[in-house]
Parts: sequence; structure tokens; C-alpha cells
Amino acid sequence: MSEAFLSLGSNIGDRILNIQKAIESLKRIPESKIVEISSLYETEPFGVTDIQNKYINCCLKISTTLSSEILMGCCLGIEAALERVRKYKFSPRTIDIDILIFDDETKNKKNLTLPHPELTKRAFVLIPLKEIYGKEIINNINISESLKNCDISTVKKLLFKI
Repeated sequence: MSEAFLSLGSNIGDRILNIQKAIESLKRIPESKIVEISSLYETEPFGVTDIQNKYINCCLKISTTLSSEILMGCCLGIEAALERVRKYKFSPRTIDIDILIFDDETKNKKNLTLPHPELTKRAFVLIPLKEIYGKEIINNINISESLKNCDISTVKKLLFKI
């Protein structure tokens, strides 16, 4: 079984419900099982110049026998089913599902780069990832060191988990 870490985010509509629907859909991916889900975090939009709602974010760990490309295809299908529209980079979204890490795999393809190329720059990903990963180093990335270069004040942990 391969081990993958995914990031989920939503800032349109019922953000928590969108995350819940995405997780329920991820649970139905064949040959895959969600092992752990982080707490939910409310975060400021990242990298945007327009006014947007705050995000709800979380990370999850999944075990799968699927390849990273097939898993990414499943994630894109879930995004489409939940009416994700890609208007422009960092546009608001009902759901965003990114594969952050897939085993020790490194890849740079059109629809999939592993590890995720922006992983070390995003507190809204690093904080929930650290919560469920439980180690400091992931694929040669030191999570605590990376967090020192991020604005962690924009990430607020919610008091419940899904």
C-alpha cells in the first residue's frame, strides 16, 4: 500500500459541508482507505489580490494501491462533482483537493507535481499536515523549519473534527 497525504480546502458556500462531501467521496475511492483526518482550520485566502471568504482547510492521510496519477484523477473527479470552477489561479472554490505527498515519489507532470511544489510555503497546509504526520521530516522537508517562514497567524484551529 502507498501512503498519500492530501489537502482539502473550501471557501464557497457551506465550507464545512463541502469538506465533508469531499471526504465522503474520497472514502469511496476503490483500493483506498482514509487513515486519519486532521482538525479543521479556518484560514485567510492565500496568494489572492481580490476579496474572498476565508477557507476551511484540513489534511488527510490515505492508504491506497492506486498510482499517484489515478488518485489525482479521482480527486479531480470529486472536485468536478462538487462543482469546482477554475476561473483563475487562486480563484474561490467549492473544493480544492491536492496531493501533497505520495510515498517518496517525486514527479513533475502537467497535472501532478510531487511533493506539492508550494507545500513549504503554506501554513494552512503545513499545520494540519504536521498534526497527522507526527514527524518533523517528510520527504526531506522539515515541517517546523518551513513553518518559520510562513505566517501562521492566518490559521485558526476549529474546535471540532469531522
